[in-house]
Amino acid sequence: MPSTTEANKPLFIRGEVVKGFGRGSKELGIPTANYPEELVDQFGSSLGTGIYCGWASVDNGPVYKMVMSVGWNPYYKNEKKSMETHIIHDFDQDFYGAELSVIVLNYLRPEKSYPSLESLIEAIHQDIENAKKTLDQAENSKFSTHSFFTSRTDAKTDSQNISNGLLNGHL
Repeated sequence: MPSTTEANKPLFIRGEVVKGFGRGSKELGIPTANYPEELVDQFGSSLGTGIYCGWASVDNGPVYKMVMSVGWNPYYKNEKKSMETHIIHDFDQDFYGAELSVIVLNYLRPEKSYPSLESLIEAIHQDIENAKKTLDQAENSKFSTHSFFTSRTDAKTDSQNISNGLLNGHL
């Protein structure tokens, strides 16, 4: 696990969901919720590239397990760093503009490129299974009921108050 992430674990992140590259649902069959570029930039030094897991809630709704990819997605050769969250739940519709709250708990693996789209999809499905098992552990499952998910704040204000992986004093 990257030392910066370990030092700041867990990380509390809240921000507005924006449109990403459009590949999650269409090409991969694994929809993702994306944070704005400004928020990704703020976490650049606190959250190293790789695949993480934790808990997520949309607009203070139910809390679900999540997997987050942080980085440049080498398979697609992105030029911009992104934070793409796959919430392990089937939603009926997109939620662009909604407030996404996540608690990042564990580093699963480094990001890497894949020889084919199929091998990338297979790796993502394995990440999802690993996240489920990791988050079922008592030391991680307790965060699903954290007060962070029930506090109501303005996403734009929150993204401006983040420093060193902390959100409004949460750690």
